[in-house]
Amino acid sequence: MNAKKTTLKEKEALELAELNDIYAAKGKSVVHLNMKKDKPDNATLTKLLLGPTGNLRAPTLRKGKTLLVGFDQETYEKVFG
Repeated sequence: MNAKKTTLKEKEALELAELNDIYAAKGKSVVHLNMKKDKPDNATLTKLLLGPTGNLRAPTLRKGKTLLVGFDQETYEKVFG
C-alpha cells in the first residue's frame, strides 16, 4: 500500500499491530515488542506506530507476522537477512 495515497490512522494502525513482533525505530533506538509476551496497551502502540500528524509512520513494512516501523539498518538486516 502506498502511504502517500492511503493514510492509516490509529484504528487501522492498531489493527496492523495484531502480529507476533513489532520493531519500531525512532532515532537511534529500536523498540522490539513480542506481542505474545509483552501485550502493550493501545496508548503504547499508538506512540510507536503513529507520527506527529496522527498517521502511520513511514516507512512501515510487514514481513509475515513481523511489522517494522521506521528505518534501522541493523533491524532490516536481521529481519530480511
